[in-house]
Order: sequence, then C-alpha cells, then structure tokens
Amino acid sequence: MATANKYVGRPMKRKEDPRLIQGLAHYVDDIQLAGMCHMVVVRSPYAHARIRSVNASKAKAAPGVVAVFTGEDVRGVIGPVPCAAQIPDMKPAMRTVLATDKVRFVGEPVAVVVASEKYAARDAADLVEVDYDPLPAVVDPEKAIAKGSPKLYDNFDDNVAYRWELEGGDVAGAFKKADKVIKQRMVNQRLIPMAMEPRGVVANFDPGEPKLTIWTSTQIPHLVRTQVGVMLGFSETSIHLITPEVGGGFGSKLNVYAEEALCAYAAMKVGKPVKWIESRRENFQATIHGRDFINYVELAVKRDGTILGARYKIIGDLGAYYQLLTPLIPTLTALMLCGSYKIPAVRIEIVGALTNKMATDAYRGAGRPEATYFIERAMDIVAAELKKDPLEIRRKNFPKPKDFPYATPTGLIYDTANYQGCLEAASKKSAYAKLRKEQGAARKAGKIMGIGVSSYVEICAMGPSSAMPAGGWESGTVRIEPTGKVKILTGSSPHGQGQETSFAQIGADMLGVAPEDVLVVHGDTSQVPYGIGTFGSRATAVGGTAAYKSLEKLRDKLAKIAGHILEVDPAKLVFAGHKIQSKSDPQKSIAFGEAVGAAYVAKTLPPGVEPGLEATTFFEPSNFTFPFGTHVCVVEIDRDTGEVKLTKYIAVDDCGNVINPLLVDGQIHGGIVQSVGQVLFEEAVYDKDGQLISGELTDYAIPRAADLPRLVTDRTVTPTPVNPMGVKGVGEAGTIGATPALVNAVVDALAPFGITHVDLPIKREKIWQLLQKSAGSAKAQSRRVR
Repeated sequence: MATANKYVGRPMKRKEDPRLIQGLAHYVDDIQLAGMCHMVVVRSPYAHARIRSVNASKAKAAPGVVAVFTGEDVRGVIGPVPCAAQIPDMKPAMRTVLATDKVRFVGEPVAVVVASEKYAARDAADLVEVDYDPLPAVVDPEKAIAKGSPKLYDNFDDNVAYRWELEGGDVAGAFKKADKVIKQRMVNQRLIPMAMEPRGVVANFDPGEPKLTIWTSTQIPHLVRTQVGVMLGFSETSIHLITPEVGGGFGSKLNVYAEEALCAYAAMKVGKPVKWIESRRENFQATIHGRDFINYVELAVKRDGTILGARYKIIGDLGAYYQLLTPLIPTLTALMLCGSYKIPAVRIEIVGALTNKMATDAYRGAGRPEATYFIERAMDIVAAELKKDPLEIRRKNFPKPKDFPYATPTGLIYDTANYQGCLEAASKKSAYAKLRKEQGAARKAGKIMGIGVSSYVEICAMGPSSAMPAGGWESGTVRIEPTGKVKILTGSSPHGQGQETSFAQIGADMLGVAPEDVLVVHGDTSQVPYGIGTFGSRATAVGGTAAYKSLEKLRDKLAKIAGHILEVDPAKLVFAGHKIQSKSDPQKSIAFGEAVGAAYVAKTLPPGVEPGLEATTFFEPSNFTFPFGTHVCVVEIDRDTGEVKLTKYIAVDDCGNVINPLLVDGQIHGGIVQSVGQVLFEEAVYDKDGQLISGELTDYAIPRAADLPRLVTDRTVTPTPVNPMGVKGVGEAGTIGATPALVNAVVDALAPFGITHVDLPIKREKIWQLLQKSAGSAKAQSRRVR
C-alpha cells in the first residue's frame, strides 16, 4: 500500500503557535490549586564555607509560615541529586538537596521556607540564620587542579574529578612525520543557558490514594518522575508528572534538580499543594551552566595543509558538584574533535576540574560546539600559518562522499555526508571569491573587514542505548479513535521545537488524513508510555521514528480491514484524501472513517485481526546520526570602539530529509543567534572569591535583533540510513556552525594587526584593547626604525 498526501516537506506554520502567541497556553507558574503554599529557597552567599549552624526558629514563627526544612531535616530522607555519568575512577562529588556541613558554590540551597503567601515565604527566608565559616574559594579550573589549591572536598586528594584518555591511530608517528606542529591554547567560556521561562515546580499530594502529582518545567518528564521517586523513596507508579508548556530549555532542563524533590517533599509534609518558581537571579546562580573548557591543541601538518594527527588536552570546569550529565560533556567533545576531517591519528586527554561554581552540564549542543570551535579555529590557524585560503585547507582534509560510512579514530562511525557539496554551496551562496576581493579593497581603504568559515559535523539523534547513560530509545504510541481522529503520544517532550506540527505532518502523510486530524500529546506520564525526552536533536530522528513505526503498523492493519471489505489486495491500496482506495481502480474505495469504524464495530474484520486501533513502538536506533554544514560570516570592526558588526551570514546545513522547512530554518536561526551571544556578549563571570558578578540580565548581555544581519539559509540533503525517514536532526546545528564562523571572521579581520587568535568572548573592549596594543607596538617599532 502507499500514501499520496505530501505534507512532509511542506513549510507549514506551527499548530501550537496560536495558543502561544495569544497567551492561551499554560506554563508551570499558571498552575493554581486551592490552598496552595509557596516555597522559597535559602541559598548560600558564600562560594566555599563550613556551616557551623542553621537556626530556623525565627523563620518558623514568622506570619504565614507553614514549615521550614533544613539540611538536617532531610538528611537521609531525600536522596542526593542524581548523576547518570559513569567514568572510571571518577570521584563522587555528589550533592545533597540541602547543604549540611559545607557549601561549595554561591546559590547552593541551605534551607527551604514554605508559607501561605509567596512574599511571606520570602520575608521569612531572610530570618533563617546560618552561621558560616568562610573558606578560600577556587574558580579557575587550571588553578583548581594545581598542587596546593584549596580543596573542595576534605576526603579527596585534590580537585581533579577524573582523568580520561582516548587515542586512535599512530599519533607519535604522525607528529614525527609533520613539517609543522601548530599549537594554540583556546578558551570556551562559561555561559548561562537563559531560557525565557525559568524553572518551576508545583507539587500536590493526595494521601488517600496515595498519589503525588508534580508539574515541572523539564525536557525529560519520565526520567524526572523516576528519579524524584528514587530520591523520595516513593513509588514511581504513584507519581503523576506533567510538563505543561516549557519556555525554552537549551539543555538546562535536561536535568533533575534538588528543587523538584524538595517541592514534592514539602507538599507531602505540609499536606497542601506547594509551588516554587525560580527567580532570574536564582536561575543565574543555581541552574546548570554550559561550556567552560580550556583546550590545548596541537596539529601535525604537512606543508600542503594535510593534517596528519592531533593532540588535545581539555580541562573541563565541572563546577562544585555533578548534575545529571556533568562529567560526560567533555567526553562528548573528545569524540567529535576530528570534526569533518580525515585526521588519521588523535590523542585526547581530559581533566575534569572541581571548582567553587555551579555545575556545568548539557547546554545547546552539549560538547559538540566546543569540539567544533576548537578544530575549526585550529584549521584557520593552520591556513594562516601556511598562507593558504581557509577553504583550501578544508577541502584538502575532507573525507570523500564515497568514504562513508566513515570510521573516526575516536571510535565513531559517521553515517553519510558530502562535506564538499555543502562547502561549495556555501561558497557559491556567499560569493566567497568576490568577498575576498571586496576585503582587499576594504583594507586598502582602511576598513577592518573579516570573513569567517566553519565546516562542522555534529553527533545527533541520541542515540543507541549502548552509548547512553539512561537508554537511547524512544517511545511512540498511535491511537486512532472511533471518529477517525488520530492521536500520537510521544516520549519526545518538546520545549519549543514544534513537534506538534512536524509529527502531525508525518501522521497525515502515513494515514492519508489532514494534519488537523492528528493530535500530538506529550509531557504527561499518565498518558504517554515511558520515554527518554527531548535533547541532542533526537526528537524527530528517534521519537518521530517511533511514531512513524506505530503509524506504519496501524496503516497495515487498516489496509487489511479495507482490503477485506473491498476485496482488494491490501498491498494494492493507497491512503489519500481521507480514503483508502485501489491504486488501479479508484472507484473501489472506502472512507478512512468507515474503515476505522469497522475496526471498532468488529463485524467485518478479516480472520486473525484484532479489534481496535492502537500501536506502540519503542524505537532503538542502530547508530547516531551526523548532520553537517558550512557557515560563512562577514564582519566589519569599528576601529574606534572595537564593535563588531555582522554584515552577512550564510548557513548551508544538511540535516538529511526535512519534515518542515520552516521549523528547520527556525532552529538554524535560533542557533546562530545563540552563537552571536557567546562570541560577542555573554560570559558567566565569577570573581576570585567565587561571587557570580554577572548574576542578572543587567550584567549579562545577550544579542538583540539590531545586532544581526538578515540570515541566509540553504540546504543540501543527504539522508541517513539510521532511520526510515532519513532525518538527522537540526536543533543544535546553528550554534555548532556559527561560533567558529564568527570567531574566524573576527580574527581574519584583525590579521593585518598581527593578531592570530582571540579567546571567547570577543567583547568590543577586548578588541579595542588589542587594536590599541597593536597601534602602540607599531609606533614603538617606528621609533626603533628611526
């Protein structure tokens, strides 16, 4: 049988947008329950201190206060914040939900206050008296792992959480054969994910059943339900977890937080619903941070630009404790450090550093933007050193399309690719050769203009369960109701990606109905079979495939029923226009709803076919997928202020087959803008005492519309064989490709001033200082010559 509709591939507007745009959607903070109390968290003002005592008596006596819980109250009652990482010899830097003996970062929870009114809880929180004994803090990861540094944990020898090494190919031989060894230290700064909606939790306990209902803003509802059940020692089957609208996550809500367990515990203890909504300052301090790597890169190269081998040392700042995936993020970077190049030998050493800061964890791209930044900057440094064009160096080192599937020395199997095709398309779309001529003329005219390129490959569709700490499959259930309406229940719980639309397009094509007839349900553990969640660009490639396979099962069943009624071979039926009809004789047809009705009435079913129309699939992918692309960026720099102005941005990406081009473009645009933030504006800054001095939006600049040119996007299409839809994933592509493209453009602009590398972030004051230093050096040189 076949289907004739073609909704897949159409640029359809999102079904979910009207309710979001009109303010008709519901987020966690919109949940109002009768008798609801409010929870406020008392947080440490010190980065490192011993707790001598906590006195909550004044807070407990304050008006409206229902309960106060300290670390001693929950010690042994609520389990630690979970970490799914397993790395050999990793030290157990686990975190209790409330500190008892010691605090290790500013913002660490020490107590919670529950009151009948939000502001009563806030006022009472100020009355909790904590006697701290301040200790020296360490915030620089390189200093933290050095001998003699203040130790975060008395029972550890040092602040090294783990060391991990990976080697493939003949690295020593590669460096022995090299004509040149290119070396560079690079910094990828700490960022704050900055979702528009901060985290929030509402919990309600019904002791009669007993049943615990939790509403939380998360990317992983089922995993949070399981882990909160484990933390509380409460049966998972008695927890109903609901994820309403989620206002962005970027990885920060791919986690299990102390506040989720604390809010649920408080609701159980006080016998009333309890709500906790994170303030923006709390979001800065105590929601996971991203990036924060220092990398030492060495490339062995031949004079013609061929890369023979690479050595990397990554120092990853993990913060004070582990969240769900904290220690794993640097290892993801390591796996992708070959980038889109045929580098035959690689050695990588990772050092996980413990510092007096909030934990880092998965932030948009989770390890791949860091890897791409390091290798793409290194490729430009090689090009500059050898006086070759950056495109020439990339072309020389790409594997050819016939080389795929391609095994990297880091142990990955890239599925399919045509890096040359993507680069040539980006070169043509940007008129690269013309841009270089324009740059020459601009420099003669005294302007500072730069052109940056990056070619990336990323790892997506997380992923095979064998490679994932908590499973890499996804569930998809499809139910066709007696009225003919279709319901897709997915474990992929989106937070802005638009799955309600793209999954409806898939369902409509498979069953020959309209997308309006397909409802997509997610984020409710009482309705949706167990799922893993949305992160790592896996929602469509893994979750969408699970739904696709369930749709396929029901389409086969309906074809059998329709074929039995029409007396036509089911294999010769086509689904289109709400009908099931013979390919050769369209007069032989049955309305889609009529065939569905036959499945429920069960009087005309063929032998061996069960009544009803519901199917579930748990799809286990055989491999990751590996989208790729080339981005070209053009900048001009104001000589007097150091301000960088983006004048052109061209992105050519390949994410395999595309379900909805509008959604893909939206993801690419968002990712590029996020990278503009990282390169030019954003930085989580701690002072030497561990105080977060960029702790509010007034201190943490993010990009605005005026900072951006018109973003030009295009695509090549190289389907993956890993799933039947040929989709690869695109949620993180923009930010993976854009960061190095923009940095390379800025460094290219500054090249005439003798500048070969600038660490992130490249704020205007940094550029201005570099230009002043360069001017000063030129004057000094001029004086010496005279």
